[in-house]
Order: sequence, then structure tokens, then C-alpha cells
Amino acid sequence: MPENKNLLITGCAGFIGFHVAKRFLKDDYNIVGLDNLNDYYDVKLKKDRLAILQDYDAFVFIEASLEDRDALERVFQEHSFGRVLHLAAQAGVRYSLENPHVYVDSNLVGFLNILEGCRHSGVVHLVFASSSSVYGANTRKPFSVHHNVDHPVSLYAATKKANELMAHTYSSLYGLPVTGLRFFTVYGPWGRPDMALFKFTAAILKGEPIEVYNYGKMKRDFTYVDDVVEGVARLVERIPQPDPGWSGDEPDPGTSYAPYRIYNIGNNKPVELLYFIEVLEKALGKKAEKKLLPLQKGDVVETYADVDDLMRDVGFRPDTPVEEGIKRFVDWYRNYYEI
Repeated sequence: MPENKNLLITGCAGFIGFHVAKRFLKDDYNIVGLDNLNDYYDVKLKKDRLAILQDYDAFVFIEASLEDRDALERVFQEHSFGRVLHLAAQAGVRYSLENPHVYVDSNLVGFLNILEGCRHSGVVHLVFASSSSVYGANTRKPFSVHHNVDHPVSLYAATKKANELMAHTYSSLYGLPVTGLRFFTVYGPWGRPDMALFKFTAAILKGEPIEVYNYGKMKRDFTYVDDVVEGVARLVERIPQPDPGWSGDEPDPGTSYAPYRIYNIGNNKPVELLYFIEVLEKALGKKAEKKLLPLQKGDVVETYADVDDLMRDVGFRPDTPVEEGIKRFVDWYRNYYEI
């Protein structure tokens, strides 16, 4: 266990941030949670997550935006953090086609403010959320952190790749230990309403058609949120070290001569979207009316995580089957919306 158990979690009212914060509170961390509670999706859902966290004495909430430099500086000045878990970002591939400037403000300017706060306040480990979206046009499967990822197909993906580059720069210049986590299609209770499972569930229960892109022939490495939480919890306490075998002649993107590491956190078992919908129909006891559509701009056909590094370094690989994860989500959804 780390000596300084003060942890900053950004995006604490978000889907993953909420679940991760609950886990660390149970592990006796003192948490400062930061979120701007924006209206990208239902603010009530965010506030209901937050209310659960605020039941803990060891949780302090600060409402602020990442791009508010003065507010971020105050957060770091007023609290002594051993570790920072940066999960806040403007999410969503499709939204980035309509509102590109929001991604630059939150994901680039905001991340710089986090890096500067960590640099100047002696943080011993920054862990940040990247995304499987960075693999972009890559087709070699499974996706490995040791593969080059220089061909993003959405602005969202480009900002996440930029975060990895910015983090490496600070790790190299200032010796800041940094770990980046590429999450693969996370789902589960308290999920995001803009994601497929949530949208499909809402539409099917209302008897409305669901939009199924690429005619349902997409494959996703759907990863249950509890598995993500477990991976994050193990990696936060594993401070990266420089890789003595790293060579500039054959640079490995997943490691470095600096204290910097990248990990995939994915289920390692791609599932076709049509099967995913079939499992959801069984859980709901209701058939979906499908509106089959072509692949949308910015989307990729398949994601598939190589998690060998995660298994080797922290002895864990996600393994919750979609049949179990979807059932848990549907149970939560019915309870939350009193259906």
C-alpha cells in the first residue's frame, strides 16, 4: 500500500470514474473527486452517481472544468496527492464530428493542466485514460501496445494519442511516472447513455427501432466495468520504471527509457454486434427492431485487445462474459428507471 493515500480522480461523476472512486474509497484512500458535471448526457445520472460517493467521509467533491487553469492550480496547491487518476475527458467518437473544439479544450488543454499540476506538486504516479480508438486504421489483431498507432480515424482518437505523447514528454523531461490505459468498449451498470448498450436498451423497451451500423458486422472487445476497475486498481499502485531494454533504433511504443507505460484493458474476446444485441434481447425478454446502416465515419470495424502485458505485470485479465455483464446492466437499468 502507498504511504500517501490521497488520490485525485478526475471525471469522478462519469461512468468509469464513479466505479473506480467507489473501489478506492473501499480501499481506504482519501479521494478528491473533480468533475464539471457538463450536459453532454443526462446530468441527473451524474449527480446520482456523485450522491453515492458523497456518502463516504473520505470523499471530497470539487466542481471544475479541466481547462480552467486557475481552478486546477488551486486543487493541486490545496491538496497533497500521492497519485492522480485522470479519467475526465470529452468522450465519444460521433460527437467529435459535430463539436471538435470541445475535444481540444477538454482533452488537450485540460490534460496539459493535469500534467503541470502533477509536475509541480510531487505526484509519484499519474495514471490516465487513453482509448482503444487510438488503434484507428490498424488491422493487425489483436491490438498490441507495442504496435505503432499513428493513423487515427476520429478527432477523439487523435486527442487520446496526443495525450499519450504529452504524457511521455513529461515523463522524459521531468521523470514523472506515467501509465496510460487504453480502455476497450466499457459497459455495465451506471453506464453512459450515449453508448450502444444504453441506447439499445432504452429504444427496445420503448418499442423504437435501434440503429445498427455496418449492418451489425462490427466486432467489439466489450469490457465489463468491474474488470476495468480491477485493472485500474492494480496498476495505480504499480509505478512504472524505465525499460532498460528500450532502444531508439527500434522504438517500442508501449514502453520507454522514461518511467512510462501503456496497457490495454480489454476483454480479449471480440463479440459481433448482432450477437451482442441478441444477448440483450434475451435479457430484456423483447425483440429489437433493427435499422441496419452502413459504417459511420470515425468508426472502426473491429477492436481486439492484446492484454499479455497486463497479465504479466499485475496478474490480471478481464474475463466477464457479455451474457453476464449485459444481464447485470439490464437489472440495474430496470431498477434505476423503475421499469
